[in-house]
Amino acid sequence: MSVPCPGEEIRVGIIGLDTSHCVAFTSLLNDPQKASEAARPHLAGVRVVAAWPGGSPDLPASIDRVEGYTKELRGQGIEIVASIPELLARVDAVLLESVDGRPHLEQARPVLAAGKPVFIDKPLAGSLADALEILRLARETGTPCFSSSALRFSPGIAGMRRDERVGEVLGCDAYGPCPLEPHHPDLFWYGIHGVETLFTIMGPGCVEVTRVHTEGYDLVVGRWRDGRVGTFRGLRQGRQDYGATVFGTQGIAPSGGFAGYEPLVVEIAKFFKTGQPPVSLEETIELFAFMEAADESKRHGGAPVTLESVLAKAKSGSRAN
Repeated sequence: MSVPCPGEEIRVGIIGLDTSHCVAFTSLLNDPQKASEAARPHLAGVRVVAAWPGGSPDLPASIDRVEGYTKELRGQGIEIVASIPELLARVDAVLLESVDGRPHLEQARPVLAAGKPVFIDKPLAGSLADALEILRLARETGTPCFSSSALRFSPGIAGMRRDERVGEVLGCDAYGPCPLEPHHPDLFWYGIHGVETLFTIMGPGCVEVTRVHTEGYDLVVGRWRDGRVGTFRGLRQGRQDYGATVFGTQGIAPSGGFAGYEPLVVEIAKFFKTGQPPVSLEETIELFAFMEAADESKRHGGAPVTLESVLAKAKSGSRAN
């Protein structure tokens, strides 16, 4: 992968037109005047030019939205193509936006083989094993790749690691909506936003997970290698919002919440320009191992499960039972 020359427009292609992110991201990239003044220089020179609709026939949240978003982007002058190879021939970088994580590995294969920098929207994959394979292919091909929830870059969340009110972070209780989707492990579908908040504030290093599950809630407790404890509360009843309470050496303070898509799109644009991911795939893999360990803990009645054990099972090609 070669970094584009200064002033050279980066042509971006979208895979998967079944999420509102396609329209929101395209709007910011193709018309930076819609963004804040501080964001505009970062967004300039990165433009969405083509898209492949995709869609998962067995997932209403996907297939029912493809036609509408395809029509909307076509109306904005985006070329709609018939295949991923056709898309790759027209672009320098890729936004893999399919809302369903299950096809992400197969959709990412040709992108990584072509060496096109790629942002893979959440969830990185539909299984921990597929996430690990994406990491392997990115390393093997030397292709820049990252995945993230927009929550990671919301200033009120990203800033908690250096918040003077808190000092050094000793623990975090993150929360967020957590509807379940039968084709995905429980937290992969929407709980991932709150888990990403937890890892943004705590950093990597979780070694063990336990989970309490009820119809309306999940509470997942992670033990970090250095003795710190972080939790994720998944909400399916009552008021639902994003945020966290952060515990530190100097104090206890609430984080901010979701701040829109602009901070994430700015990071994506910087990534396409430099080839430097703002978050490593290795940290994202740990986040997915946390969520997979939470699923196994649920299957075993809330017993503690190590991230090492679920990673070993995923690497061997077998899903935890």
